[in-house]
Amino acid sequence: MDFKRLDAWLEGLVEGGRLPGAVVLVARGGEPLYFRALGHLDPEKGLPMREDALFRLYSMTKPWVSALALTFVEEGTLSLRDPLEKYLPAFARLQVGREVGEEVVLEPLRRPLLVYDLLRHTAGFTYGVFFVSPVKRRYLEAGVDRFDLPREAFLERLSALPLRFQPGEAFEYGLSTDVLGHLLEALSGKTLAELMEERVFAPLGMGDSGFQAKDPARLAQPFPKDPETGRRIALLPVEAPPPRFAGGMGGVGTALDYLRFLEALRTGKGLLHPALARLMTEDHLGPLYAEGLKRGPEYLPGPGYGFGLGVAVRLGAGLAPGSPGEFFWAGFGGTYFFVDPALELSALFLAQAPNLLSVLEPARAFHSFYGDRLWLHFKTQVYAAL
Repeated sequence: MDFKRLDAWLEGLVEGGRLPGAVVLVARGGEPLYFRALGHLDPEKGLPMREDALFRLYSMTKPWVSALALTFVEEGTLSLRDPLEKYLPAFARLQVGREVGEEVVLEPLRRPLLVYDLLRHTAGFTYGVFFVSPVKRRYLEAGVDRFDLPREAFLERLSALPLRFQPGEAFEYGLSTDVLGHLLEALSGKTLAELMEERVFAPLGMGDSGFQAKDPARLAQPFPKDPETGRRIALLPVEAPPPRFAGGMGGVGTALDYLRFLEALRTGKGLLHPALARLMTEDHLGPLYAEGLKRGPEYLPGPGYGFGLGVAVRLGAGLAPGSPGEFFWAGFGGTYFFVDPALELSALFLAQAPNLLSVLEPARAFHSFYGDRLWLHFKTQVYAAL
């Protein structure tokens, strides 16, 4: 194994002022081959990065909550075919907002919205902050993307908004995992934080993971301003308990903790039955391909990828090295992972270096240096090292 090129590239990013700091971990068969902390934990204070640094994971929280939901499926207390309104009755009033030009034409649901739809992002929920559309503007106006809404206010506002698509009609990345987390709270009578600790973190020995930084002194910080745009960077405040436990963006963890989670999915040991671990990391969009699934610039899994239950899944040729069955996801705060089961390979890149969004440039985050270009190069360097 030769990681010299990866070393040189990472050092160049830090020395060139493009990255405040990072923790990078590459493992094979569960054993770390490469584990490095470089740059600064806090660039303003000059503190050096450390291997046990805590990172705001943003959307890398989604695989956690998806796996949590499958623990309920495994024990028989939840079904993928259960309708959302069974657990959150306010969502019985949902309608679809068909976008006709700049108008939103409301229409009834053709079928119930299922737990299965929440897991594979075919529910029709969206985000207001990424890309632009008439329905997305309604999400922005309602403020449902905000982190500081209490649980009940979030659910009340979201249930009054239209879905962007009919359930099962299209892959639409959005607030589905947040809703899934609150569904599990209603099902169990416990908070999402309690459920994650009992069913995922404690069994896997993920002692640093949660919805609040357990040791704020180890919390990685971004640059004060984005080096590309000059905009001020403000990430989620995770030093205190959040107003609600956001299953789609609220998690905090370390590289070693997240590796334990990825290995549980790869091996089918310690968390889910192997059959359910495979179910989570297999493609579930196949039927939609035959029906003309929309794959424009908003299809975030990317060329050559489908989507499983919380993770993107490689189907064939894509823009980077990899094997069919590889799965990945990333977080808006600057984090990324991929797992190649055929090679028993797991890799993590954790930083706090996002491009902050503007309503005038909503697609920028997914096509910036800190988005797909960085992940593509990182992945290429990992495979080259092997």
